[in-house]
Amino acid sequence: MIAFLSDIHANREALSACLGHADRAGAKRYVFLGDYVGYGADPAWCLRTLRARIADGAIAILGNHDQAIFQRGGGMSGRAAAAIAWTREQLSPDDAAFLQTLPLEYAEEDRLYVHADASAPEEWRYVFSAEEARRSLEATPARVTICGHVHVPRLFGLTATDKVSAFSPANGVPVPLAPARRWLAVMGSVGQPRDGDPSACYALLDPETAELRWMRVPYDVETAAAKIRRAGLPESLATRLFTGT
Repeated sequence: MIAFLSDIHANREALSACLGHADRAGAKRYVFLGDYVGYGADPAWCLRTLRARIADGAIAILGNHDQAIFQRGGGMSGRAAAAIAWTREQLSPDDAAFLQTLPLEYAEEDRLYVHADASAPEEWRYVFSAEEARRSLEATPARVTICGHVHVPRLFGLTATDKVSAFSPANGVPVPLAPARRWLAVMGSVGQPRDGDPSACYALLDPETAELRWMRVPYDVETAAAKIRRAGLPESLATRLFTGT
């Protein structure tokens, strides 16, 4: 079983809940799809946890918020920029150096892991629509592309007749990734969901059955929000955790 976690955004409580849930579910491998920092109040802890998992064999991809730590002028504004500026002060030079080592994408077997649109990972484009999914799918030979960035769980399938279907997965319901199609799976967000459900979101893939399940995990939102407020980060970054928007 492979666990996929994306868009953690320095949310210690959400990450802890998802890792514990995945461990209990029998996950043997972990893939982290970027944006470990930004928005939340525990960036250093989240990076320590990530690095420990990498030492045990996990894969980690670079996200745009991670890149913003060591590469200024990335186009962020408002609360995102404020959170990144604060985060830089919380991280060590070693943390920033570690983030610079992360790849934009990683391929294994018939799968490609990437933070954003696979057709141009460095441009950080979102995959919201069927046509955006098509662009991403047609840019790679991978049968299954798995990404994050959008904060909303979604599944797109490209059929043999060149049609793209779109599907919103239900909590815990296995979805078979039929070999007759090519697939793009958007993970949703561990640390800042935006689909109206405040529960943390991650996914489990069974490589033997090719079934993918999105999992929703309740966590201590009150504590995560209180930490954001104590840090002096924008209030909206705390309040949105309660609504998942």
